[in-house]
Amino acid sequence: MHSSAAHLLHKERIPQHGVLVVPGRINLNQLVEIERIFADRQITWLIEESSHHEPALRGYLEKSRSGAMFSVEDSAPDAAGAQLKSYLENGGVLIHVPGKVATRNATPCHIPSKELGVLCSFGLPILPVAIDCPRESALAIESKSSLPESVIAIGKEIPAASASIAAYRQALLAAHEEAFSQHELLNQSLAIALLEGLRKHGSKNHIADGADDSELTYDKVLAASLAFSRLIRKETDAPRVAIVLPPGKAGLIANLAVIFAGKIPVNFNFTAGPDAVRSAIRQSGIDRMITADPFVRRVPTFPWPPNRDLIFIERAMPTLRKKIILWAIVSKIIPARLLGKILKLDARGGNDEAVLLFTSGSSGEPKGVALSHRNVLANVSQFGSRLELPPQSSMLGCLPLFHSFGSTVTLWFPIIQGVNLVTYPSPLETKRLAELIAIHQVDVLLSTPTFMRGFMKRVDPTQLASLKLVVTGAEKLPQSLSAAFSEKFGIFPQEGYGLTETSPATNVNLPNPTPHESVVTLPSSRSGSVGQLLPGIAIRITDPTTDEELTIDSQGMIWLKGANIFQGYLGKPEKTAEILVDGWFQTGDVGRIDDDGFLHIEGRISRFSKIGGEMVPHETIESAINKVLGLDAESERRIAVVGVPDPQKGEAIILLSALGNTTIERDCIDLRYKLLEEGIPSLWCPKTIITVPEIPVLASGKLDIKRCETLAKSAR
Repeated sequence: MHSSAAHLLHKERIPQHGVLVVPGRINLNQLVEIERIFADRQITWLIEESSHHEPALRGYLEKSRSGAMFSVEDSAPDAAGAQLKSYLENGGVLIHVPGKVATRNATPCHIPSKELGVLCSFGLPILPVAIDCPRESALAIESKSSLPESVIAIGKEIPAASASIAAYRQALLAAHEEAFSQHELLNQSLAIALLEGLRKHGSKNHIADGADDSELTYDKVLAASLAFSRLIRKETDAPRVAIVLPPGKAGLIANLAVIFAGKIPVNFNFTAGPDAVRSAIRQSGIDRMITADPFVRRVPTFPWPPNRDLIFIERAMPTLRKKIILWAIVSKIIPARLLGKILKLDARGGNDEAVLLFTSGSSGEPKGVALSHRNVLANVSQFGSRLELPPQSSMLGCLPLFHSFGSTVTLWFPIIQGVNLVTYPSPLETKRLAELIAIHQVDVLLSTPTFMRGFMKRVDPTQLASLKLVVTGAEKLPQSLSAAFSEKFGIFPQEGYGLTETSPATNVNLPNPTPHESVVTLPSSRSGSVGQLLPGIAIRITDPTTDEELTIDSQGMIWLKGANIFQGYLGKPEKTAEILVDGWFQTGDVGRIDDDGFLHIEGRISRFSKIGGEMVPHETIESAINKVLGLDAESERRIAVVGVPDPQKGEAIILLSALGNTTIERDCIDLRYKLLEEGIPSLWCPKTIITVPEIPVLASGKLDIKRCETLAKSAR
């Protein structure tokens, strides 16, 4: 794609009849482009009377064409719509001109929901128009001047009878996904992007390893990774190389070296059971594993291969000292792209496999998720553009590298975007993590609710004073924990959402933009939601039982589409076909989008039971049980609800309790009455309580559904 003012997608979607054209956002240049698209038709600008526009845009509107006004306070929008209908005669177009708002970067819709509601109530057919601004989501390694200012994507027309906020948002996001997917960056190579990032930020940014308090600038990381990559190439001809290391400089260099060797890194989950690891080893076809001596001793239960198949990084690096010095000189002289060509790193990119991760196996055998270069670069771009971190920001990297968040967000993102990385091998040692945050004045903390509870218990609030953003994922963030964390540390944790298959981030709450007294501020955070979709991601909702398409404000199965969505499970075409249909990915989660575009997750479909034809959400029952029993959501998980087969009703609700109760029958009856008082239907109440020593959870803090179900079935 070449640089120019704007590119147009899907002109064929423009109807010949009159229509209300609603761009999600607009500036003067884009308005001129849209005017050109409809140059052969009668145009009437439609403006909300209290909206603010840039002086140049307002001046252009005033002198150029006829205009019509409306008000968000209009009590009878259908009557106003009847008057506006005359502008659509003989193929005329009404073009709504959104006003200026305070909003986060790269937001597709700049129209306040109240205004959008009025537009949808006019009783007119609506043509959504997405305007993508590639320069807004450009990464630090991209040349903004070479990118188009705008990509204008015409959405699918919404008939007057179907017009609603939900219908408009869905169509706008679908068109925006098509525009975002055109970005030139997405066809490139992750290896080249990393080379460019390390070279560009080389002396300005660094990794600080909290395990030994050492620091390495990115140019030294580049030299060490290139030297180590040559050794890896000699060691194995296999396309993939395993890595078993915690977050730190060794883990970073190992991952980079595998990529610079033209191979695919596979970070194995060393907290998983031996059977799950053996399955992952078998599926990935690796014959070499990079690790470190002390780590092998620390994880004796891991099914380590014979020593000849292990590459010990701490033994290899001292032997490469001279080569590291040579690569340090070479990498400073030769431009990144030329260096990539010499090393043949530009041979793979786009849809080729870049990284292999394995799902946690929370509900079955781990599945291999092959993320392409396109997937990873898209997600770094999506995440980075919305975060807008200033130069010299720093983030804490303590999430495991086998965790998709730990991989994309704390390996590839800091290097490409030029963010300092502060690492520590374990997310559980919150006292040490707090020390590192204070010493290095860390700005961004990525965590999970399970790990955040450790900060609540053991950390002095002054140690976290430098934090400007706390983002949590992997499991639902209890609102009581969020409020308690905010009260103690003075910063509100923002909940995000993603899956291994989505590279991983798809949604994130972020602090609301700074209000501007003369313009409307659009929210970018909503408690209880997982945030708005990141740029370039489309959504649809279906009925979990019938697969019928629903409006996106209805509760149902969430499907996502975007350049960050993986292409399928490794060697499992049947599993892939179940969850990937025409580029749409079935997340396995149930939720809905509200009028402001925030996604609310109601639970995983595996965490619903179908009882008497009704979908029963386990997480809703757990929240109610925690409430009636007075359990502290900031402490560790004490209960879990699971569904087990039942001959009469299809499934039965079972409560696993680690509260030490022994009088099960009485407790069950007592609990039922308390839940009924809370408004929980009788059908949803647990049929049996089973006491267990502890509730099984995965390393990330997620509930281990598979083990919970096994416990429930074995105890019956």
